[in-house]
Amino acid sequence: MFDRKELIEACKIHGTVARVVIADIAGSAPREVGASMLVWQGGQSGTIGGGTLEFDLAKAAMKGKDHMSRHALGPDLGQCCGGSVHVLTEIYDLERAQALPNDCIVRGKGEMPFQIQTLISAARNHGDLTRSQRVGTWFIEPVHRPMHDLWIWGAGHVGRAVVNTIAPLPDIKITWVDTTIDRYPNEIPDGVTVLPAQNLTDTITYASKQAHHLIMTYSHTIDLSICHGLLSHQFASCGLIGSKTKWARFRNRLVGLGHQEAQISQIMCPIGDPALGKHPQMIAIGVADRLIKISLGIDQEI
Repeated sequence: MFDRKELIEACKIHGTVARVVIADIAGSAPREVGASMLVWQGGQSGTIGGGTLEFDLAKAAMKGKDHMSRHALGPDLGQCCGGSVHVLTEIYDLERAQALPNDCIVRGKGEMPFQIQTLISAARNHGDLTRSQRVGTWFIEPVHRPMHDLWIWGAGHVGRAVVNTIAPLPDIKITWVDTTIDRYPNEIPDGVTVLPAQNLTDTITYASKQAHHLIMTYSHTIDLSICHGLLSHQFASCGLIGSKTKWARFRNRLVGLGHQEAQISQIMCPIGDPALGKHPQMIAIGVADRLIKISLGIDQEI
């Protein structure tokens, strides 16, 4: 998918940026259609598979204009894949990047194929464009939008480890909540929205009912109030940091607050993978594993 936000940020920092994307493959190739890298004077981010193909295209990216090229990986480049790829290279400045649409990116030469017209209609009317596709000299990509909304409650040691581990993952939008701005680190990872609030439960109404939540504040009282608020608000999944003893006490308190056992059981405690231990980074790795499985449809709880 086309990461419009990433491209805009790169242009803000580096000025002129080339985007190199795999538009089509035949046979064996190091990366899938839609895999891309950004190249600027003196650096790059992302990968289209490494090796000679990436090296040569990165080296040439800033020297030309927008174009699509075909590369036979075995004969042309000496790579072991043996297939071939079509690669689209485009040059962006900030103005061009900011002018890109929010739904799908379409470019090509000549008359637009009917298949591309149909894909544009599906993307803009129903959001049905799920993958990048080349049709002749035309190429269409859906614009990347995070699929999962994650709220992290608490900016302590575990909260920071979880945010730093999960923020680089695709398809996850993070909202980070705590009581005061000075509880956050000086540097916030890209794509993370900081939401300080004196009364954390007041912010629950801003969360989507399809959001995922991880509760790990500095106070058991605050943790309980968030659990109570979320059970009344609805959510996709909810995890609470703590021991079995803490959770037993919380369950009793939540019953006393009027929640049903079946409803309370939607909250998972402890979070992550207990077998990995209690080190903040280990908890973060366990939670990230669950979130990846959710994004792949393998698991539904965190």
